[in-house]
Amino acid sequence: MDIISKTYDFKRVLVWELPVRIFHWLNVLCITVLGITGFIIADPPALMSSSEAIDSYWFGTVRMIHFTTAYIFLLNYIARVYWAFRGNYYSNWKAFFPFSKKAWNNIKHVLKVDILLQNEEKEVLKNVSIGHNYVASLSYVVLFILALVQIFTGFGLYAPTSGWWLPKLFAWVPYFIGDEITTRLIHHMSTWLFVIFTLVHVYLVFYHDWLEGRGESSAMISGYKFVRKERLKDGDHI
Repeated sequence: MDIISKTYDFKRVLVWELPVRIFHWLNVLCITVLGITGFIIADPPALMSSSEAIDSYWFGTVRMIHFTTAYIFLLNYIARVYWAFRGNYYSNWKAFFPFSKKAWNNIKHVLKVDILLQNEEKEVLKNVSIGHNYVASLSYVVLFILALVQIFTGFGLYAPTSGWWLPKLFAWVPYFIGDEITTRLIHHMSTWLFVIFTLVHVYLVFYHDWLEGRGESSAMISGYKFVRKERLKDGDHI
């Protein structure tokens, strides 16, 4: 990669806007808290205590944290959908779907590098994406659908014990799925899919940061990536 960096001139470009970065890190926090508290709710540990149950309300606290975080997760989800229509090119909903030939070339490139581990040093600058690569973008679409499943099933399970109107809107979900046990199973399995996605996502971020050297891992903090100037002149978003 040293040869490539000496051959081409790079410019520091703002790719991820502040709302996108806030969404990302708030999403990380919510998924972490929801995952931990969710697993405790699914299989609560047996804690021995000499105090009265009324004085040891730890499980109720766990549930409260889980449900409060769920509301934040929902609002964050809505905000990201809104920004998909208001944000720049890289956060726009159109950037998540391969509508062009260059997008499909990007998919081929990512599959060769990420899955087949082939060396495409001569093509890396031509096919590498400025924002998300399209394999990642499509995986985020799946993740958004999975998050929607979590929201519907989670609030569907919460509705019978809630007195607020918002969870009550999802009271029909368990009946639509079949029963509460199946709804809980889908909610639980979706959590594991989030865990698997997170592990793969973190690995690939650091892998592409090492492979391309364009500030991949720091971009979601600063918002900036290093982009070849020739591509900026051509107006190439990919």
